[in-house]
Amino acid sequence: MGKLIKFLIYLMIIGFIGLAIYAYVGPFFGAQFAPPQIEIREPVTLEGQ
Repeated sequence: MGKLIKFLIYLMIIGFIGLAIYAYVGPFFGAQFAPPQIEIREPVTLEGQ
């Protein structure tokens, strides 16, 4: 049981390192992480007293 837990911990660490590397290197290979920026205008009606 201890070997299984140790294996899962190692797997999580390797996965985290891989995700961090992908976040830094991904834009060089065409991965876009930023959402598309568009301007949205919507009228708002304010009801006062």
